[in-house]
Amino acid sequence: MNKKIIIGARGSKLSLAYVEKVKKLLKDIYRSDNLKIKVKKIKTSGDLFSKESISKLGGKNNFCKEIEEQLEKKKIDIAIHSLKDMETIQNDNLTVASYLKRNDPKDVLILNKNYSVDIDSSFKIGTSSPRREYQIKNIYKKIITKEIRGNIDSRIKKISTGRYDGIMIAAAGVLALGLEKKISKIFSVNEVIPCGGQGIIALQCRKKDFYIKMLLSKLNDTESEICAKAEKKFLETIGGDCHTAVGVFAEVHGEKLKIISQLFSDDGKHYFTNEKVGKISSPENLGKIAGEETLIKFKKHFKKKK
Repeated sequence: MNKKIIIGARGSKLSLAYVEKVKKLLKDIYRSDNLKIKVKKIKTSGDLFSKESISKLGGKNNFCKEIEEQLEKKKIDIAIHSLKDMETIQNDNLTVASYLKRNDPKDVLILNKNYSVDIDSSFKIGTSSPRREYQIKNIYKKIITKEIRGNIDSRIKKISTGRYDGIMIAAAGVLALGLEKKISKIFSVNEVIPCGGQGIIALQCRKKDFYIKMLLSKLNDTESEICAKAEKKFLETIGGDCHTAVGVFAEVHGEKLKIISQLFSDDGKHYFTNEKVGKISSPENLGKIAGEETLIKFKKHFKKKK
């Protein structure tokens, strides 16, 4: 075998770190096959309009759309995404062929080095997520949140300018860039239920590209796939949009699958937290049941949007 494969991804430092991880996995598994791997950096709407609110741009798929277009046009063979950035319902011509082993799914606080975390903190915290905004305000009642955009490095730099006292961000990206010493506080998944898919890298290809599907199948982590399917089905069932503040996290325990979720009203004043346990053999069914129960029990404060 002597085949050239083109991987497409965003050009951020974090995305390229994930690209290197995928390249290494492929070369380790297929070391005798003389794979030629080329990387194509693709600017997405989310990158080009980095000062705009995510909701104004029209949703989270702004970090995937242009990459998926390149994949459909056969300009690339593999697309690398953070699963949390992907739409719950995929393009009919594309498929996630592999879910990598989940990185740390938790959320963290990074604070100005002169500050420490306590229950009476009244910091200005930067976040681009309504979910994180409402969750942290539930824990620290005096916290003030401000919207922040940009990559991890630029967000951390903004702390030193005084515009923010800290930021709330996914642990996975911080750890992938070797910035763990910057972390001031790690939230457990029960304190702050993560975004669906957080910490999972999804490898996408064309549905009919059977060679690439076969290639990527050996990189797949079954446990991550099970959790991803449950979480995505929950999100699809509640039918939220880019404004919806919702966390959902699934975890395998032996032959059982547990899914915890938290959905906020649009104004953040009300929320519903739920936990369901089912079989690992039917993750999407469990996600659907959890989503339907949430819609019924929280119908006074939340209406399905799509």
